[in-house]
This record gives sequence, structure tokens and C-alpha cells, in this order.
Amino acid sequence: MWIPGYQLRERPYIIETILGQGGFGMTYKAKHLQLGHQVVLKTPNAGLQNDPEYPKYVQRFIQEGKTLATLCQNSHPHIVRVSDLFEENGLHCLVMDLIVGQSLWEFVQNNGRLSEAEAVNIIRQIADALVMVHNAGIIHRDAHPGNILLRNNTSAVLIDFGLAAEIMPKVMSSKHPANLNFAPYEQFLEGSGKPTVDVYCLAASLYYAITGKLPTQALTRKLKNQALIPPNKLVRISNKINDAILKGLGLEPEQRPQTMAEFLRLLDTQPQPVQIPQRYTELKSERGVDYHQLEQLLKAGKWKEADQETANKMLEAAGRNHEGWLRYEDIHNFPREDLCTIDQLWVKYSQGRFGFSVQKNIWLEVGGKVDWETEEKLGDRVGWRKNGRWRVYDDLLFTLQAPVGHLPCCRRAVTLGQGGGLVGFGLCGVFLLSHQEL
Repeated sequence: MWIPGYQLRERPYIIETILGQGGFGMTYKAKHLQLGHQVVLKTPNAGLQNDPEYPKYVQRFIQEGKTLATLCQNSHPHIVRVSDLFEENGLHCLVMDLIVGQSLWEFVQNNGRLSEAEAVNIIRQIADALVMVHNAGIIHRDAHPGNILLRNNTSAVLIDFGLAAEIMPKVMSSKHPANLNFAPYEQFLEGSGKPTVDVYCLAASLYYAITGKLPTQALTRKLKNQALIPPNKLVRISNKINDAILKGLGLEPEQRPQTMAEFLRLLDTQPQPVQIPQRYTELKSERGVDYHQLEQLLKAGKWKEADQETANKMLEAAGRNHEGWLRYEDIHNFPREDLCTIDQLWVKYSQGRFGFSVQKNIWLEVGGKVDWETEEKLGDRVGWRKNGRWRVYDDLLFTLQAPVGHLPCCRRAVTLGQGGGLVGFGLCGVFLLSHQEL
């Protein structure tokens, strides 16, 4: 076990805190010594080194780490990104992004249950991610609410893959306080590594999110014949979602949807837009700027036109139409009401994928500094850069399939000084948000 303050030799990281210890893995929060950004490091549990099966565990860890890194090249917005795999004193280590936000478990514990639309929206995001994961031959085995992080209470990210759990049949890969309630019985008794394990776990997570209650443990249902309370006996929800949850929580594997794609289809409701506070839907502006055209473009899914309209409206709000760029003082003095209106319109009509506040959360995850290195990291994460180079504007992706935070780019509104200063794609909103709080 690495203690806080331990400095790695193979990579420039220093351990800050221990995040968790499971049956197989250890997770740490660490900081890059030169760049200052924080990451999550995951290693096999060194305490298992005397186990005769330990070499097999490590090979599984390495193989799945490589597979996850390959998946990350496709930049799925709801899977934590793996950026490195190396060996430190004989211990293999995965480097993953640190997601800023609270878990679904914490959110429900602190705020109460979610509405049906909110809960289904979050679980659909994770189910969509797991479809891709399963297609790559990986089973997560631990997709409970403690491993579902919420970036802005609407965008969910799946973390802490249960690497090598299938060859550790009776040890859970997490010490989550209610883990028994989210796992199917065969995961304990047989160490099953089939897609139906993740289906059960995700259905149990939806049960918890939508009712605020824990489902009856599968082991208790199996061994003591205790009944599962249907979610519609606890809260008012639609028959469609109630049935989807019950099918996902089928006690026997063959009673559940056999693939995550099949479970996802059971949740196929009309996606609900993010709920926007009333003060933002009124399209308020401190400078009398009219945002109705921007709203219509976003509502119609005309993302490129909306991006260009955003740049125009930001210049208008700052009184810089003629110049066509923003100065440093314009960042400090940009009208907060206008910033909120623009941001919330993007968040609302992209279902939480785009917007300055979304970009800010990612910016914080990659270091939260206003400098060139952080700008490049942000560009890599949101897709403004490819293969180490900044994309030209016409090569950006103006669709909902673009990476989270890809838009708005506001190319015409990001120069922070005439003839010099930082120039980038979309960073104007991030710089604004670094000086203002929404």
C-alpha cells in the first residue's frame, strides 16, 4: 500500500490520499509533480501477492487496462478515461481521470430520490457506455451507485471497473456500504462474469435512484425466498419503467435481459431535457441582448449555427461587436446574467452534454489552471485537439455524438488580447467561469 506523500519513481506522481481498497484493487488520488493536475491511480492489491492465483489476477488487470485504454480512444462520454499503464516496483498501475462530482449514491443520500425522468436519463447513459464495454469483451461487475459519478448532476460517468473480479468469485471488488444490495447472487456464489451481472447491478442502481430505497439482497431472495418489493409499491412511476426494473432484477440470470442493449431498449423513453431554473428560461440579459434566435437554433439541433450565434451574442453582450474579440478586462466584466443564459441554453438543449459549465467541470478535472498546458489537456478531453494538434474549425463535430464539452467553441470570441494572448477553441467561456460562479 502506498501512503500519502509517496512519490512514484516510474512516473512523476505523488500520492495524495487513498480513495478505496477492494478485494482486488487499490485506488489513490495522486498529483502530477510538474503539471499539477490530479488523477486516480489504480493498482492490484499487493496484499494478494502470496495468493497462488495472483499472477493470473495481474494478467487480467493488464489485459483489461489495455482494453479500457483502447476504448478511451473512442472517447465515450460516460466512461472514465484511462491515460497510462505502467509498472512501479513490480506493481502494475492504471492512470485514470479524476472526475469532479459526487456519486449517485451520495447524491441520493444527501438530496433524496430522483424523479423518474432524471433517474432513467442517468442510468441510460451508463447502460449505453456498458453496451460498448460489453462489445469489447469486458464486464464491469460493479456498476453500483457508488461507481456512477455525476459531473453536473445530469452527466454520469462510470468508474472503477471490477478488474479481474471474475476469477475472484467470492470477493467483491468494492467495499461500498450497500454492495450486497446491488449484486446478483451468482456473482457471490459462482463468480459469474456474464453481461447479465451488469444488467442486474444497473437495474438495482435504477431502483435505488428512483425510490431512494435499497432493493432486497439477491442472496436473501435466493436463500430465504424473500420477495422483492416492486418499485411502484414505494413511489409512483410508469408501468414501463417499473417493468424494466423488475426484469433487470430477475433473480435468475435467464430471467433478465441477456444483453445490456436489450435492457437499454426497455428504458427507451423520450429523453428529458435538463430542467432549467425559470430565471434562465426567460432569456435574461443585463445588456438587452436578444437570445431567442440562439434558443431556436439549439432547439432545432443546428449546432454549428448556434455556435456562431453564441460568438456573436457574446461579443454583443461585451460591447465588442466592432472589434470581434475580447480583451482580458472583458472577461472580468462580462455580464453574469448573460453568461448564465447562454450556458443554460446549451446545457438544456444538449441534454447536459454541452455548455460552458460542462466545460468548466472538465477544466477543473484536468488541473483548473489558466495556462497553455491545461488548455491543451482540456482540448484533448473535449475533442478540440486530435493527435496532438488543434483541429481547424470546420473539422470540429457539430453533432450530439461529439465528446462531452465539445461545444460551444465560440472561435471568434476567444482572443484575449489584440496581437497576442491566449488563443484557443472554446476557452472564452472557461476563462469567464474561472472568474465568475454560475
